[in-house]
Amino acid sequence: MRLGLLTGGGDVPGLNPCIKTLVRAAAEEGIQVLGLRRGWAGLLHFNPEDPESSAGNLQPLDTRNTRTIDRTGGTFLHTSRVDPAAVRPRDLPSFLAHRALADDPVDCTDHILRVVEHLKLDGLVALGGDGTLSFAERLFREGVPVLAIPKTMDNDVHGTDYCIGFSTAVTRSVEFIHQLRTTAGSHERIAIVELYGRYCGETSLLASYLAGVDRAIISEVPFDPERLAELALRDKRDNPSNYVMITMSEGASMQGGGPVGLRNAEGFLKLGGIGAVTGETLRRLTGENVICQQVSYLMRSGAPDSLDLMVAVNFAETAIGLAVRRAWGRMIALKEGRYTSVPLDVLREGRKRVDVDELYDASEYRPKVRHVEGKPMFLY
Repeated sequence: MRLGLLTGGGDVPGLNPCIKTLVRAAAEEGIQVLGLRRGWAGLLHFNPEDPESSAGNLQPLDTRNTRTIDRTGGTFLHTSRVDPAAVRPRDLPSFLAHRALADDPVDCTDHILRVVEHLKLDGLVALGGDGTLSFAERLFREGVPVLAIPKTMDNDVHGTDYCIGFSTAVTRSVEFIHQLRTTAGSHERIAIVELYGRYCGETSLLASYLAGVDRAIISEVPFDPERLAELALRDKRDNPSNYVMITMSEGASMQGGGPVGLRNAEGFLKLGGIGAVTGETLRRLTGENVICQQVSYLMRSGAPDSLDLMVAVNFAETAIGLAVRRAWGRMIALKEGRYTSVPLDVLREGRKRVDVDELYDASEYRPKVRHVEGKPMFLY
């Protein structure tokens, strides 16, 4: 058997241990693994008519060249956010440039199918978030044997309780929140920590819950800045050290407004900046000085913590077990604390979001975790 392996979307801690384990487990079963570099872009830029010029998109993997990759963060195979079903004309390789019509995205799925056939892949393993894995599910519907491994620090892939990268992101967030307390307390300020998470507030919710912050703004609940200002002044007054800690999801929005970010030429919104906007608003409403800190890429950089390492290794082992049985069209998952797999089409059922009624006080802007007994490890 010959498997293709790729990593797509944003990098997270734990990818390299997952790759190493997958290659080792595959070798023990007599399975060859071909690394596809730069996510779906590696297949998109492979030209079956001129394979030698496209060799840089491929990386044969074995136990020797993956032996030490688990000692570093990121992904040994590199990554991209390319979606072959909707490629921007400027991202098309030269040999596909003729497909571009005006500025409309181009569906290159047929090209990917042709490349998979040319490479004689018996199966494909994709490590990614909902974007990467949604195209993997599309390929499975087109007849390609596919397995998916969920990774994203946002933990927002539907169908699994856990994604590789989430624990490290929360751990780092808690550490940075506590570190910022020294400056906020020394200068008696309101401190806002903006966290990654896109439109899922789980990272902000759990980081704020574990770090014991005063207020937590999540993506699922638009907030009233005047109410937040009122709460912040109260918290500052009640704190003997005279400071306030607030966390914010990058996808949060004020009531009557929308998410904050920059739109690129294609109209896609790159989230980021709600913390600074809120900080300026609170400064005006309260008269207090405000510190704004984006943790951003530091949440996803470097080596994984022990939980992400354990999940990454065991997701890889599970994937090879499925490949050996030729149980294709599955996504590796953690459900109620157990390793399992679910049908890939679960990705089309929706997106994971915070259970606001169960875990959040929308009037006080803070976690509300009660009746923990019987809840899953990550609360929902």
